[in-house]
Amino acid sequence: MDIFTDLLAWFEAHPRIVVSVTALSVLSFFATLAALPWLVTRIPPDYFAPPRRKRSRFAKEHPVIRLDILILRNLIGLVVFLMGVVMIATPGPGVITILAGLILMNYPGKYRLERWIIRRPPLLRMVNALRAQRGADPLEF
Repeated sequence: MDIFTDLLAWFEAHPRIVVSVTALSVLSFFATLAALPWLVTRIPPDYFAPPRRKRSRFAKEHPVIRLDILILRNLIGLVVFLMGVVMIATPGPGVITILAGLILMNYPGKYRLERWIIRRPPLLRMVNALRAQRGADPLEF
């Protein structure tokens, strides 16, 4: 019980931090509700179908442009991923948001991890239901 007493005392001693984190959680919840269906429907239906990743559509771009796109995608993906982690403990669709962040970022083994995660039946049902609501075809494997 000491841990809860200490935690409550810390909350009482830092009300601005508690209010800020709560506001950020509520804001991220609504931002995710708005952005997540759009992001999920932007995934091509056959994205997970091939056993190996398709070549990036930016592969033929100038290296500086390709690097800019890579940095921007990774920053956006990291923010979305972190919002999903926060939503695990606060209101919001945390697992789907984490998946969206992982899809946006680039890292070794990404494609195998994405395929493994999205093939979990409850998550696949949820993602395909979101896609159906927006008129997108279900994901194929």
